[in-house]
Amino acid sequence: MNRFILLTYGFETPTPEIMQAWGDWFSSIQNSIVDSGGPAGGGREITKTGTTDLPLDLDAFTGYVIVNATDLDAATAIAQTCPIITGIQVYEVRSM
Repeated sequence: MNRFILLTYGFETPTPEIMQAWGDWFSSIQNSIVDSGGPAGGGREITKTGTTDLPLDLDAFTGYVIVNATDLDAATAIAQTCPIITGIQVYEVRSM
């Protein structure tokens, strides 16, 4: 098995329906979860030219989860069941 990080994007104020959808999703993938991660709050980007506060909006990074999957296609299939707000990115976590 390989590990993949699923990065979620897009913030909406959580409603009971949104919270239920996320709870259902985590239950459905519980056998694949390595690290259930957590939601992200406001953030800041640091570059060589300075810092910028990042808003919590539809373009914001909002959380992550790490899963086991056989390959990128299998990890993508898991991600496609996620109750995303804006989008989700999938990356393989490689060993150093």
